[in-house]
Amino acid sequence: MKILIVIPYFTSVYGGPAKVMRELSQSMTRSGVTVNIVTTNANGLEKLNVPLQQWIEEDNYQVQYFDCWHRNDLIISSRLVQWLFQNISNYDVVHTNNIFAPLTLITEWICQFHRVPYVITPHGMLEPWALSYKAGKKRFYYNLLEKPALKRASAIHVLTPIEAENVHRLGLKQTAIIPNGIHYEAFASGSKADLFYAQFPETQNKAIILFLGRIDPKKGLDLLAQAFGKIYPQFPQAQLVVAGPDNIGFLPTVKNYFLEAGCLEAVTFTGMLLGEIKQAALAAAQIYVAPSYSEGFSMSVLEGMAAGLPCIITTGCNFPEAAEVTHTVEINAEAIAVAMKQCLAAPETAKAMGERSRDFILQNYTWELASQKLIEVYRAVAA
Repeated sequence: MKILIVIPYFTSVYGGPAKVMRELSQSMTRSGVTVNIVTTNANGLEKLNVPLQQWIEEDNYQVQYFDCWHRNDLIISSRLVQWLFQNISNYDVVHTNNIFAPLTLITEWICQFHRVPYVITPHGMLEPWALSYKAGKKRFYYNLLEKPALKRASAIHVLTPIEAENVHRLGLKQTAIIPNGIHYEAFASGSKADLFYAQFPETQNKAIILFLGRIDPKKGLDLLAQAFGKIYPQFPQAQLVVAGPDNIGFLPTVKNYFLEAGCLEAVTFTGMLLGEIKQAALAAAQIYVAPSYSEGFSMSVLEGMAAGLPCIITTGCNFPEAAEVTHTVEINAEAIAVAMKQCLAAPETAKAMGERSRDFILQNYTWELASQKLIEVYRAVAA
């Protein structure tokens, strides 16, 4: 079976979708599925320095990059569209990613023209909060263009039962629930925190509260600033680490949130962390926090739990299954502050919660399990 994955960008600057498709592709090829990925060289405010319009081998799958014009999340590539029109019929199933993205929509139109079945992963963009953000522009685009393409999809890949319910309320019934995962071996042995301390010395000997994610309005950093401002006078040894890329220029606004909350001096902004330095950050942290208004299914939440950290997540993270092994709180600053206070005041109890959350993730959420479920969906669609 030959699968084509189309995604507007293939870099972590834009958050989790690229990582999700990398991991799924790598795992699926181990089961004998041929996976090709086509994307653009968009990279936030810059462009990736990669060879264009040629296949690049990566972990048993192939990627081809195309030049593009882009501004923030708006990405356009005429050369990619031309390639799709000429080659899309060579594949059994096409898997598109994101909505409210012109390249994704055009890909689905080309699939319809060539009668090739397609699967869509919206990556949380059909969640109520995501649809309500800048709703005026989205409503027109969604009703006129996006919804007809979604209705013609052979399957809509969602990450949680809650996301499936929200998609069903939009009149779209063909959902397949496949959550994200982690690699067991990446968390089977502990990482050393020294690398993180060496790069960010102000965090040494501190009780680190770690946020991992894009600097974006939906991530709830306004709530986190208010919550941290409430507990910081009582726990002056706490240091909040905000780790993630700012691809829309939102960082000055976020820093102002913490300035107004009176705790900016206790916040470290690291930018995006990858590989060993990210693992070191997880090893250095005492608490993980995800104050999001809305998520599809957060990769960083899985990583925080798999690292054995006591995790504070909002109901907007769409992970009710983890409620017994995390502090799952309402989407407001007071609830986040209470959970942080509990973790800092009772570190041994918090540590025990983190160990339970680690076991829960390693037993239930791996890329191997996710890839097998996705292959089953592809086979059904191709048939």
